[in-house]
Amino acid sequence: MEELSELLAIATAGIEPGFFRLTIHGGAAVYRERVYCYELYHQMRRRWPEECAFTLNGEVDKIAHPTLSQLGAAGYKPDLLVHQPGHMGHANHAVIEVKSVLGAYRGVKKDLTTLALFRRNVGYARAIYLIYGEEADDELAERVAIGVTKYAPDVPIELWFHTAALEPARHVRTLHPTVADERSARMIGRRRR
Repeated sequence: MEELSELLAIATAGIEPGFFRLTIHGGAAVYRERVYCYELYHQMRRRWPEECAFTLNGEVDKIAHPTLSQLGAAGYKPDLLVHQPGHMGHANHAVIEVKSVLGAYRGVKKDLTTLALFRRNVGYARAIYLIYGEEADDELAERVAIGVTKYAPDVPIELWFHTAALEPARHVRTLHPTVADERSARMIGRRRR
């Protein structure tokens, strides 16, 4: 599905401020991953190509799936799947995990483990890690790159940032573990000087 990158950019540009940050009575607006994710799903479904061979599903519970149990993927619930339900092999296009920038700073282990598992064991062609929030920056990208070396050392993961409501998310870079190792080593070397 070649148009997924463009579709993701257009859909994220449709996310309004109230879904990007949820207004709280008596307090400042906050990031709420489920609110953002549901709106992202809605925006993507509105634009989904009619003739597309793939289906977009949100949080598919894989706990009872017999094949995925054998592959070690039972119990994992990716935020979004682009696939052909009921089929395996080349019918799996993309697994997407979404995290707010604050959640990503707290830890990425679960998300990166899920992405790696579905890319490696289940055969998804793409693994996308979408982080949303104004604070997404190069430092966060480096932290995620280091996480890839720990939790997804054998698969490429696309890192996307969505930094403002009503603007498109952008592909920051694809994290390849060997590239992440080299960048992390340079970053650590700069800090020691």
